[in-house]
Amino acid sequence: MSGHGPGVAPVQKPTDFRGTLRRLLGSLRPERARLVLVVVLAAASVALNTLGPKVLGDATNIIFRGVVGRTLPEGTTQEQAEAGLRAAGEQQLADMISGMDLVPGAGIDTTALAQTLLVVVALYTCGALLMAVQGLLLAGVVQRTGYRLRADVQAKLDRTPLSYVDQRSRGDLLSRVTNDIDNLTQSLQQTLSQLVVNVLTVVGVLGMMVWLSWQLALIALVTVPLSAAMTLVIAKRAQPHFLAQWRATGDLGGQVEEAFTGHEVVTAFNSQEEFARRVAGHNERLFHSSFRAQFISGTIMPAMQFVSNLNYVAVAVVGGLRVASGALTLGEVQAFIQYSRQFSQPLGQLASMANLVQSGVASAERVYELLDGPEQSADPADPVPPVTTGPRSRVVFDHVRFRYEPDTPLIEDLSLTVEPGQTVAVVGPTGAGKTTLVNLIMRFYEIDDGRILLDGVDTRRLTRHDLREQIGMVLQDAWLFKGTIAENIAFGKVGATRAEVEEAARATSVDRFVHTLPDGFDTVIDDEGGGVSAGEKQLITIARAFLSDPQILILDEATSSVDTRTEVLVQQAMNRLRSGRTSFVIAHRLSTIRDADVILVMEHGDIVEQGTHAGLLEAGGAYADLYQAQFAAPVVEET
Repeated sequence: MSGHGPGVAPVQKPTDFRGTLRRLLGSLRPERARLVLVVVLAAASVALNTLGPKVLGDATNIIFRGVVGRTLPEGTTQEQAEAGLRAAGEQQLADMISGMDLVPGAGIDTTALAQTLLVVVALYTCGALLMAVQGLLLAGVVQRTGYRLRADVQAKLDRTPLSYVDQRSRGDLLSRVTNDIDNLTQSLQQTLSQLVVNVLTVVGVLGMMVWLSWQLALIALVTVPLSAAMTLVIAKRAQPHFLAQWRATGDLGGQVEEAFTGHEVVTAFNSQEEFARRVAGHNERLFHSSFRAQFISGTIMPAMQFVSNLNYVAVAVVGGLRVASGALTLGEVQAFIQYSRQFSQPLGQLASMANLVQSGVASAERVYELLDGPEQSADPADPVPPVTTGPRSRVVFDHVRFRYEPDTPLIEDLSLTVEPGQTVAVVGPTGAGKTTLVNLIMRFYEIDDGRILLDGVDTRRLTRHDLREQIGMVLQDAWLFKGTIAENIAFGKVGATRAEVEEAARATSVDRFVHTLPDGFDTVIDDEGGGVSAGEKQLITIARAFLSDPQILILDEATSSVDTRTEVLVQQAMNRLRSGRTSFVIAHRLSTIRDADVILVMEHGDIVEQGTHAGLLEAGGAYADLYQAQFAAPVVEET
């Protein structure tokens, strides 16, 4: 799989920020019922928490009334006490008590105070419980959404043409599936909860503030436009850096993946410094983009805090003056100050969410870019069933034309007929089109013109599943997953029995080295084939292909990692399994294809020669040149 290499894509702004955000919210549509319940629980919790400061203000009023009332003459009414204060020249104190409901000479009503405090505790306790249930439901909503996105991406990759995957960095694709979706779910978890709670809190608190004092509420509202303007300006500057951050993360992941995968080659060629330089370059890009994104978005909260402090000072000063004038009680001002804090805090949190939203939308854009990528052509609506009777696995190339790039010629007019049971060897220099030939049979790529027929049926009229079920393929780069040797072989056939696995192992000489292992077929190997040699690893993949019992067998340089002795064993096994099957063997080692029924020599996408090994050597053409170049003895000069 090819990668981007050290090149860096230019940083661009999101093509459609609002559209991506709407699409992201649309991904939550299956969770509508739960989201409604989340909003209801959040509203109830916010309502209870919003009542708290008002009730707590009533407790303050009970204490303050008791303290002030104790200083007044006992046995008088409130009106008499107020008149006495005015007569004594205490106008400000008289104004203050005029707005209070107190009993002169009485102390603090401890019973009323205790009841009020119990109500406060009950309100906050119930609010916390409702918020905990809301958080539990929301976590399920977000994680199920992430689960569906991962499933959609996996399904998309199954429909993605090989050409799309080949043109992209493996690390970048993995980053989209893992890092970006993880970041997206984390952003949803934090922003959805805060968004619902904070919006409801702003609405509820604003209502209580207007109810207590519309004059003080106006002071608090003056700061809202200023805060909103500051947030929009800062968020707009931060968004391109968040997108650059996640692009750099993907590039760095791709470079690190290449370094680890090719660690032995890097070490053998003393290229550690070169790879370290490349990784350092991507790492530096990630550092700078992340630093700028976090720093710029991080200034939102301090700016909001500054505006909130200005609002707090204004409310405290004006509120104190209104208490002194008797227009408000001390408890009401205390409640209003708490509401002022509660009002500015969610506004600040909503503003600080901008960086989370931007980061999440940037990741969502990368995920949706993958989901919106090209797809392989759909299977035919009325597919033709594969042939199951008579001679099978006859392959015909009928004037096939194919190019990877429109302006780069490769296969221009290829016609070829392979009869059932024939072993066809394909040789030629690198880039001649050998692997392309079998990729077209498998429909990994779609031909531009012409037809490829399997038993007289155009392969495009078969479903890909039916086509590939008839073909067994072994690649030069052997792929194993973490599991036992038996499980890796059984991967070639659904429901394979242990006896079938061992039979395939004997046919391909896998059993010869398996019996030397401590756990035999139950020996666990990792995804890199650790614990077995390169040749043994390749033999396991060949056994997997043989177990699938294909009608067509494709070996793409399958013996390149096999030693000479094992190569002979594999050739013998292939001869036993060749009956009734068409085999395509792509090989650079011409010693492995001497007994092929037909040898095709390809150059620049065309078949320039075909025939048997002996016939082509006798003809003295391109094959003879390849053979002589490979097997001619070196000339030793005498000194």
